[in-house]
Amino acid sequence: MEAARFATADDVDEIVRLREIMLSEWVDCTDNGWREATAAVLKRRLGDADPTMAVAVVDAPGEPGVLAASATGLIVERLPSPRNLTGLFGWVFNVSTDPAWRRRGYSMACMESLLAWFDDRGVLPIELLASGQGEPLYRRLGFRMSQEPAMRRDRLGDR
Repeated sequence: MEAARFATADDVDEIVRLREIMLSEWVDCTDNGWREATAAVLKRRLGDADPTMAVAVVDAPGEPGVLAASATGLIVERLPSPRNLTGLFGWVFNVSTDPAWRRRGYSMACMESLLAWFDDRGVLPIELLASGQGEPLYRRLGFRMSQEPAMRRDRLGDR
């Protein structure tokens, strides 16, 4: 199995491509500027001296410059609580594998690298939203359904 590594600015276009693959399963990905905006955030955040965002990637075997999979992690600081004295939370998103490279353990490799990154920074708990396709992978890594109710408010016109 290919090993995961952490992305650099050179990987941004491929990370955006993998993000589109993942998002297209749920939403229309017509480009209204989201690709360029995503690339700009990645370029800025991946270059931080003390990063609070990391993207673990696996290179496509035999295809220089092409990524097979990626997973993004974000450290968010909230107020400390009795169950989380640091107030640090991990958020995993954008877990995507190119269809040509699925079922080879690449998302698992990305997730394991991200979890180690969080561990090195003392970040626990770690949250994510799981698709039906990804849920078995996340369960193998120790994730479970939360008892906390979640609600979302989108743009006012989306009610």
